[in-house]
Amino acid sequence: MTNGLEPTEEYDGSIVVRLLDDQTGREVIRCASYEDAISVVKENHRSVTVAKIVGRDGAVVFTSSEMDIDDWETEWEHAKRRLSVDVDEYECPYDNIACFADDLCIDCQIDRVKEQY
Repeated sequence: MTNGLEPTEEYDGSIVVRLLDDQTGREVIRCASYEDAISVVKENHRSVTVAKIVGRDGAVVFTSSEMDIDDWETEWEHAKRRLSVDVDEYECPYDNIACFADDLCIDCQIDRVKEQY
């Protein structure tokens, strides 16, 4: 069916962690999830020159030379939460970016308690 033409690349849909080191070269680790990839980066990012997470679409989503893995993980968790939960838009009166309708900031929680009395 392929007339002798076989694919030159295969795509397995995995997330890839690339560890780049000036002395030892490059290591590629395939991960099944972003959680696994984050764990691999946390274990290795201090011992290599650069650690990168490459998403399923081939785009580099994290580079250790440009950002901190803990900060990126927090932002990723917030983005995942926003995408996975279909909630009404909530605008925090205190302009707290971490305040959501289902997870209020402390100031909004205090306001809700005050409203009950």
